[in-house]
Amino acid sequence: MIFQVHIKLAEHKRGYHLITGIIEKKLSEISGLPESGLLNLFIQHTSAALTINENADPSVRADFETILNRIAPENLREYTHTLEGSDDMPAHIKSSLMGQSLTIPIRGGRMALGTWQGIYLCEFRNYGGSRNIVLTVLS
Repeated sequence: MIFQVHIKLAEHKRGYHLITGIIEKKLSEISGLPESGLLNLFIQHTSAALTINENADPSVRADFETILNRIAPENLREYTHTLEGSDDMPAHIKSSLMGQSLTIPIRGGRMALGTWQGIYLCEFRNYGGSRNIVLTVLS
């Protein structure tokens, strides 16, 4: 069976935001969620991303920001896509590096994340607006 639902996240400031609880809540609302299967999460945007990483130490989020800003800095002379602001092209690069989708196993009707794993919304724009995520469960 295939189940599919959508989540519209409220606007988040630039940074890395734990959304594990939001995903868990939405999954719990699915009638007939299988005991085992796969969950695919897909963000429908080109300047934000999803990732799984450590959820206990907030310094992980700061380190992500520091390193990705070195890889894709703002105001680089070589950028030609500049009409949407100095944070736009770096956001596209960061989004491509981090990725728009995640696949997570479902075990016992829940996401089988590790103890220290959390799902992050990676917002790369200063003012990115609301974000849409498609949740697809395959059993």
